[in-house]
Amino acid sequence: MTPQSHTPSATAPATEAAVELVLDIGPVAHGGHCVARHEGRVIFVRHGIPGEKVRVRLTGAGESAKFWRADVVEVLAGSPDRVDHFWHAADSVRSWQHGHPPVGGAEFGHISLARQRALKSAVLAEQLKRLAGVEHLPGGPDLANVVEAVGAAPGADAEYDAGTGLGWRTRASFSVTSAGKLGMHAHRSDHIIPVREMPLASARINGLRLWDLDFQGIDRVEVAAPSNGSRPLVLLAPAARTSPKRLSAVAAQLPGDASVASFDPLTEEVRQLRGRTWVQESAAGHEYRVTGAGFWQIHRDAPGTLVGAVTEFLQQGGFLAPGSVVADLYAGAGLFTAPLADAVGQTGAVLSVEGAPGTSRDARKNLHEAPQVEIVQGRVERVLRQKPRNFDALVLDPPRAGAGKAVVSQLVAAEPRAIAYVSCDPASFARDVGYFQQAGWSLAGLRAFDLYPHTHHLETVALLTPGQ
Repeated sequence: MTPQSHTPSATAPATEAAVELVLDIGPVAHGGHCVARHEGRVIFVRHGIPGEKVRVRLTGAGESAKFWRADVVEVLAGSPDRVDHFWHAADSVRSWQHGHPPVGGAEFGHISLARQRALKSAVLAEQLKRLAGVEHLPGGPDLANVVEAVGAAPGADAEYDAGTGLGWRTRASFSVTSAGKLGMHAHRSDHIIPVREMPLASARINGLRLWDLDFQGIDRVEVAAPSNGSRPLVLLAPAARTSPKRLSAVAAQLPGDASVASFDPLTEEVRQLRGRTWVQESAAGHEYRVTGAGFWQIHRDAPGTLVGAVTEFLQQGGFLAPGSVVADLYAGAGLFTAPLADAVGQTGAVLSVEGAPGTSRDARKNLHEAPQVEIVQGRVERVLRQKPRNFDALVLDPPRAGAGKAVVSQLVAAEPRAIAYVSCDPASFARDVGYFQQAGWSLAGLRAFDLYPHTHHLETVALLTPGQ
């Protein structure tokens, strides 16, 4: 899942009188914060590191609030793991010195990459312990250092180097300022800060130089630039009263090698303006068509990494082999479905289930040459009730909110021999692991990947099996 979402709240504008406190930063917490306390009140602080003494500006506070929120504005005693932030627009200290909050989306950019992974490991371990009672895995990794680096060497793009944690995003989302310039939201705020670079994005996205263009009449801009070098796609979400003429004028500014389409974020309707309404992605030896803002992993190395982890867990356990019967749930455009079909062969069967109609249509196009695959568009729990089978394995890759208790119950009722669970949120993942354990299942394997460097997000792949 893309880790760039924004929830508006009462972040204090720079014009209001700032309320500042000096705090000692405590442990990391889920969501990109660290915990501090002031006169007994919990304060969730962004842009700090455990053990630091800092000056913070309150960004969300109230006498009746259960907790407050704050940004670091000055480091009084820094951690040895603090580094210079790679992006001025996301540097909290620098931004507040210039009178405005930092942009979201790079909240760990002031921390060394090794410490970032340690902090993410701590969050995952804490969530598993608190929500599922899991402290150790049988024969598994040390949860204190479970998060793995991804892409240790430069990729095909000469400007991409995983050692810096930059240039990995093949998709990016931008807002638009009232002046029509590309921007990004501050965390939990309606405030949009203009940007002239996105260091986490690939060189192909930055090379479009969208910040030089006039986007008046556009509310949001989405960009997808596949790492395989295929044609990029720019999606424009027009404001309510934007005329077709104005929309065409905006599209005409964009570089000629990019496809351009309009889209409605609510209905997911996509309309061609120039070129294609989809991009061609590559992973695990397969080509995938992904239309509009349809879901695809944003890190250039994520698809191959996740497919490898899922298939390795299932094959080593004897759950995935020629002739196996498996299901890919929340299947998207078929990232896992295609390699599962390869593994089960013509004698096996793969059920692919996706709720979004447009994405399900992409899956049909992507898997049309695999007769062992059945693609069904609908809710996972409903489809499993309607199509009961003796599954060898299920692959589960739900949205950030997780599967939830009802879906877990339905998965258990299907009686598969194993489930490979892919998650981008440690809290919903740990909660669901707890539900599985209540039903008599156990966590038999776990890997975690740093697919979102310089943010608090991580991706996990787990193997769940019935019995203790």
